[in-house]
Amino acid sequence: MSLEKKHRSDDAGELVLEKDKTTEKPRQHKVILHNDHYTTMEFVIMVLMRFFQKSETEAMHVMLTVHHKGAGVAGVYTKDVAETKVHEVTEFSQENGMPLRLTTEPT
Repeated sequence: MSLEKKHRSDDAGELVLEKDKTTEKPRQHKVILHNDHYTTMEFVIMVLMRFFQKSETEAMHVMLTVHHKGAGVAGVYTKDVAETKVHEVTEFSQENGMPLRLTTEPT
């Protein structure tokens, strides 16, 4: 939150400070899935449904985008949430023997 101060004088010539309360929206970050030749399509769909709350249809669409274009957006979150999702999915993928790679980038 940022507070800006405005200066003005009252009728008696006294300096009066006013504070404007403005709240900046946190910058959003995309979680991006990257294509590889080993992670199964079924695993990617399951990850999208489990970690990114996608429906099966949405997950299929994102998975096909990753497959055909090399990368696809799993979701958009605040920086902390995006980084946490990358960490959780990367750990889960490794535990399941999949080299699925995810990154974040600002929107």
